[in-house]
Amino acid sequence: MIFDPILDLFRGKAVTIPPMDGAFRPNTALDEVDAVLEIAAPDNLAFDGMHLLFSSGSDVLSLAPGGGTPERVEQLPATVTAMAAGPDRALAIACDDGSIAIDGGKHADKRLTPASLGNLACPTALAFDGADHLVVAQGSAKHRVSDWAVDLMEKNAGGSLWRVDLTTGAAQRLAGDLAFPYGILIQGDRIVVAESWRHRLIAVPRQGGAPQPLLTKLPGYPARLAPASDGGAWLALFAPRNRLIEFVLIEHDYRAAMMREIERPHWIAPALASGASFLEPLQSGGVKTMGTHKPWSPSRSYGLVVRLDAALQPVASFHSRANGRRHGITSVIEAGGRVLAASQGGNAILAIDTRAEAGA
Repeated sequence: MIFDPILDLFRGKAVTIPPMDGAFRPNTALDEVDAVLEIAAPDNLAFDGMHLLFSSGSDVLSLAPGGGTPERVEQLPATVTAMAAGPDRALAIACDDGSIAIDGGKHADKRLTPASLGNLACPTALAFDGADHLVVAQGSAKHRVSDWAVDLMEKNAGGSLWRVDLTTGAAQRLAGDLAFPYGILIQGDRIVVAESWRHRLIAVPRQGGAPQPLLTKLPGYPARLAPASDGGAWLALFAPRNRLIEFVLIEHDYRAAMMREIERPHWIAPALASGASFLEPLQSGGVKTMGTHKPWSPSRSYGLVVRLDAALQPVASFHSRANGRRHGITSVIEAGGRVLAASQGGNAILAIDTRAEAGA
């Protein structure tokens, strides 16, 4: 209503979040499956047609289809923040220092620096657009990927989407003023982008232009996207929304004091994992009589993978609830007949049992 901003001065502002129901109905699917691999903070799943590729810290590793011990493919100078597999076994690797390296394929040994991408150093997602072009999501104009929590608490929207000609090195900005773009999926004449801080998916014209909303009011913070074999897509959500965090985001003075006086791991902010320290917030709502952690309790971390249909509408979801251990899902991929998810908070790569789909 037109008078709501004025009335809010007297009655207070209501804080609401989308409920977990319908296709988002909670379950324990992620906690019930076996881990394909247990390793520290796995992320950035990719498939080169033969092997599963993923990152762990500054290492890029390869896992054979039959499993076993992963083999280190690359060791980078900084934490790997994004990866994408391309034609002819090309692999694009972005780091927390803003650099992007191309290994293999037509443009092997190509290097991109922040200077070639608008002096931005926050590559959050990559996607090959054919053999000669790379689409790059820059999450922030102010911070590196590792400082994502600062970017959220500052309520920034300085992210952007770029298309790089790997032959010439020329970069074209396709969209700007994005609130931490964290996932990319190229579909025909559009690029689908997961815009984390606005909890939605948007479509950007392939040659650039104004973004159009596709899926809004998600119950969490979306991360990486991947194509599904049925023409739909897979979406990872790395943390849940909750009322306390949403309230802190509208209280400027409190939020500024929190960021100034409290250590970052203990902010009232989303997290990839929680429950490791008694200094963390939201503990009182998470324990009931006899010390049992309630699965429906408020939590800064959560595990959530969503299956989207061809119209990019949610039809099923896979959860690790507040009392679960497979939180912080940042990457998901369908490869080799399996759907795999990287749980950074749970230090594991999971093979999702799609027969246990909720809401399907």
